Amino acid sequence: MNAFAANPWFRSLAPHVADALFEATVPVQIAAGAFLFRQGDPMDAGSHAFFGVASGALKLSIFNADGDEAILTLVEPGNWFGGVSTLDQQPRGHCAIALEASEVLAVSVVQFEVLMRDAAFAGAIARLVATRLRLAYGSLASAALHGTRARVARRIASLAHGDVSQWAEGRASISTSQDALAMMLGISRQTLSKELQALVKLGAIRLRYGHIEIQDMALLLGASEAGAD
Repeated sequence: MNAFAANPWFRSLAPHVADALFEATVPVQIAAGAFLFRQGDPMDAGSHAFFGVASGALKLSIFNADGDEAILTLVEPGNWFGGVSTLDQQPRGHCAIALEASEVLAVSVVQFEVLMRDAAFAGAIARLVATRLRLAYGSLASAALHGTRARVARRIASLAHGDVSQWAEGRASISTSQDALAMMLGISRQTLSKELQALVKLGAIRLRYGHIEIQDMALLLGASEAGAD
């Protein structure tokens, strides 16, 4: 369970809450490219409600009627997700897809509802939802108030801090593909390439095969604060 020990949200749980959460899970293996759940899937007593990523990585995506994909976020080991559809009893609003062979710890709808009877667990879920909502508001504000280069810089910085994890210490490298990064930002691959090269010239990042190295986080964060084009 080392993957979860470093996660800020999980570390905030009282010991009895963390133990109860683990006891309620079952391991689920997901092949690379497979769906853990799909947009529109209904929630019922037999469904899995809440998931912790033990290994691998998943992307949360939305598809339109034409099959175009928008990536909402990446979920790395240690993170928990998926409880909202149980809270509001609505179908899944997005898909969860394994980027590589992954293992998640799954909590059923029934077990999740049992856990929610504990005020400490319910409070922790409320904090988790609030954190994700704050990140979503930040993404909306970035799209409305910042130019493309700033949005690219902000997303790279967010990924360096674990995206939904938001670790205090940022990593020196991210392995997200440029195609995936473009889909997260809703821009073309060509536009992304142009903005990445500008950040390279600035000295904020370096492009390597299969990953992006952060050369200077302060420069990257400075670029992320630029206004709209």
